Amino acid sequence: MKTKSFLLILILLPSVSINGQNLKSDQNTFTRQDTLRGSITAERDWWDLNYYHLDIVVNPKAKSIKGKNTIRYTILKANQTLQIDLQNPMKLTKAVQDGVELEFVTEGNAHFISLIKPQTAIGLQEEIEIFYEGNPRVAVRAPWDGGISWKKDKNGIDFIASSCQGLGASVWWPNKDHMYDEVDSMKISVNVPKHLMNISNGRLESVDKKDDETTTYNWVVTNPINNYGVNINIGDYVHFSEVYEGEKGPLDMDYYVLRDHLEKAKKQFKDAPKMMKAFEHWFGPYPFYEDSFKLVEVPYLGMEHQSSVTYGNQFKQGYLGRDISGTGWGLKFDFIIIHESGHEWFANNITYKDAADMWIHEGFTAYSENLFLDYYFGSEASADYVIGTRRNIQNDKPIIGVYDVNSEGSSDMYYKGANMLHTLRHLVNDDEKWRQLLRGLNETFYHQTVTTQEIENYLSEFSGLNLSAFFNQYLRDVRVPTLEYSIINKQLQYRWNNVVENFEMPIEIKINQEALWLYPTVDWKKMKINSKQISIDRDYYINYKQLN
Repeated sequence: MKTKSFLLILILLPSVSINGQNLKSDQNTFTRQDTLRGSITAERDWWDLNYYHLDIVVNPKAKSIKGKNTIRYTILKANQTLQIDLQNPMKLTKAVQDGVELEFVTEGNAHFISLIKPQTAIGLQEEIEIFYEGNPRVAVRAPWDGGISWKKDKNGIDFIASSCQGLGASVWWPNKDHMYDEVDSMKISVNVPKHLMNISNGRLESVDKKDDETTTYNWVVTNPINNYGVNINIGDYVHFSEVYEGEKGPLDMDYYVLRDHLEKAKKQFKDAPKMMKAFEHWFGPYPFYEDSFKLVEVPYLGMEHQSSVTYGNQFKQGYLGRDISGTGWGLKFDFIIIHESGHEWFANNITYKDAADMWIHEGFTAYSENLFLDYYFGSEASADYVIGTRRNIQNDKPIIGVYDVNSEGSSDMYYKGANMLHTLRHLVNDDEKWRQLLRGLNETFYHQTVTTQEIENYLSEFSGLNLSAFFNQYLRDVRVPTLEYSIINKQLQYRWNNVVENFEMPIEIKINQEALWLYPTVDWKKMKINSKQISIDRDYYINYKQLN
């Protein structure tokens, strides 16, 4: 374990709100629409996604999208009804299989298509075309209140982008809008006016210039991709690139920015290869070498679209020029480049099955910010930063949300999640083992969707620690563990309070500059010490209280 600092008194910083990506408003009751959106319905679970070809025309003047999604799937069990999701005010106009138009029933944002051809041959691959059109929901405050951002750049040229985490990809294109089933590969064809360029996920396969003064950009994604990770970005872009020599060989890193921002971007985007070097060290190889890495400027703050990470941090250090930790360390990097790119490992490589487990994306990625600092500035800078972000924790509700209704938990998933992982790192008490744990996560769950329980089990087994009560405390409870202690006549008494059942987390302290471990439980323990005070390690996200 590297040298660490100790504090005599833990100062609880006042809670402040922090912008978390598209967390839905608090909700206590749920509707059938929530269930249709958030559960693996019978009309979803019988077919496995293989391939999408999203082929659309974007009309900036009318603020409309029209086109089709060709869906290839494998039959897992017999069923004749297939659920496709598309949100109002978009309209599903037609569904076709083998040249035959099919009937469908619409229930809110879910569309149930009656298939004529028998869907009984288990393992057989089939295809269906879904046609649609309309004026998609306009993003009010992207990316937190998402949809399509129809903006103009300072030259009056259209500047358009999608963002839909939480809200769902079906806000702008028809798909199987549940996170448990990622499509294996995808083609994205976007037709725009000829003076504009569209940037989407994966690699640019071709550019087709049309006779009607439009151009179609064809992008191909060869890796599995989650639905909200699919994006369109349309504007007066210019391009520059570099090749990063990574763990798996040469990695293409491409950058698309507005024409007037080219020189700013060339300077600011130097954080991108630095990010790649640090995160490949901590998390293992970038998960999408085949599809390349891109940073794409957008008219909102940014988001983690797979291999097409979007950027709107105004070419400033920190979070729009602000240090969210209050320590100064947050101004050593561009927050959006580091945070959103960290999601390539936690969100795009390892993806939650249910929105209730969004902490898997946000907790690990918020934690990646201080690992970036650790790589370049050392463990004390890293600790300063993550501990500084505790002032953003509200402890308003559990980090884990409600299952099967597309419900995220508390926004504490970001910085309480990060501090939980920082605490766990120090319980493991071996930095190289911790690094191998993080790399092992990305190898074990490579390109997979996961549950919280799978992640908990992995962390427990790899660390060799019984972490059931630890995760119950930090993920499923709002209380901060409190170490109560007293020192009377050189006798230290101590215990845990404000904890869940069976919580017995060890804690590091110093007595007369000598480091040692305590093993508190909810029952009082005692030990003789040759001091009138103790110092408690600041790296553990706890409260403590001296009773005498």
